[in-house]
Amino acid sequence: MPMFVGYAIASIGSIMAFQLTRGKSKKRKYIVWGITTMLALAPFFSFSIGLSYAFIVQNGWASMIMWVLFPIIFIIGLGMLLVGIFMRQEKGQDTRPDITE
Repeated sequence: MPMFVGYAIASIGSIMAFQLTRGKSKKRKYIVWGITTMLALAPFFSFSIGLSYAFIVQNGWASMIMWVLFPIIFIIGLGMLLVGIFMRQEKGQDTRPDITE
């Protein structure tokens, strides 16, 4: 079923965001999770929830709930991104970019 593809993509995006933010600053975590929420979670998760709900109630028009869920989840992700961008660095934190070897 196509709804499981949406759940799988949203899960993979969440796992990748978790891996990218492990051991990083709060500022970087907000930025990465904001971008992940907007690009990976909002479209695919709202699509999957919409199709799941339409399948449960057996009404094709019920899948239009994705039109309501997508902007809500996207705005939450945008808020997280903006919090991360405008957050001040904590004292004692290194301001150099993260370089991993």
